[in-house]
Amino acid sequence: MDERTTASMRDDARRPIAIIEARSGWRLYDFREAFAYRELLYVLALRDLKLRYKQTALGAAWALLQPLTMMIVLSIVFGRLAGLPSDGAPYPVFALAGLLPWTFFANVAPTAGASLVVSSNIVTKVYFPRLLIPLSTAGAPLVDLAISSLLLFAVMAWNGVGLRWSQLAAPFFVLGVVIAALGVGVLLSALTVAYRDFRHIVPFLIQFWMFASPVAYPVSLVPAEWRWLYFLNPMAGMIDGFRHALIGSPPDAFGVVISGASALVIFCLGVAYFARVERSFADIV
Repeated sequence: MDERTTASMRDDARRPIAIIEARSGWRLYDFREAFAYRELLYVLALRDLKLRYKQTALGAAWALLQPLTMMIVLSIVFGRLAGLPSDGAPYPVFALAGLLPWTFFANVAPTAGASLVVSSNIVTKVYFPRLLIPLSTAGAPLVDLAISSLLLFAVMAWNGVGLRWSQLAAPFFVLGVVIAALGVGVLLSALTVAYRDFRHIVPFLIQFWMFASPVAYPVSLVPAEWRWLYFLNPMAGMIDGFRHALIGSPPDAFGVVISGASALVIFCLGVAYFARVERSFADIV
């Protein structure tokens, strides 16, 4: 062994050794890294949109037929037979204005919840921010929501509900619905990887959640002393606010604030838990 090799070995021995380990416990999610992969988010969302209507005879028309059918059913059962109030609006408008945000939520939350398991082939082979997978599931339902909004304005015009300045606030309530849906979906996606029982629990949860939200009935039917608890459901305030923005009447401002805060809390908790367990996804998915 020559002197050069011996000196090199001595230098290596004096250098500090860096051990790279995964951080344990709760941590803030690195949204800067996720933003750097934003093109991948677009690709995943576009893939879901293409698969949604691939080899279908009616294509995007399903985005109109599904809410239209549900509006007719709700109008007959709850509007005429049950005679539920509709906050002064024609019941078809009232029902459809509740169905559109709820349909978006009901499509995104379960799909996002199962997204990591469905995409296990890429989760285990390629590194990228895993949060992009559940987030991308909102792309296709957002397109459906935009298409079905045309139906909503057509029904509003048919029933004599014209354009109002308050309707400019509707996108803010849609944003609240998106935050709530993704928060629940991200949390469910992390839980489903570890506990596959959630794939069976989520459909029952969504069914119960619909009846706990003002889709077919107004918030005014909920006793006043219990409304603060009712509005902890983020969909309650967002649906109520979206509906009142369209028909031009003021929503329950207190309820909108509570539901908006609840949506943000759920989203933050979902992302925080996702960040905590993300490093184990490739091993157990």
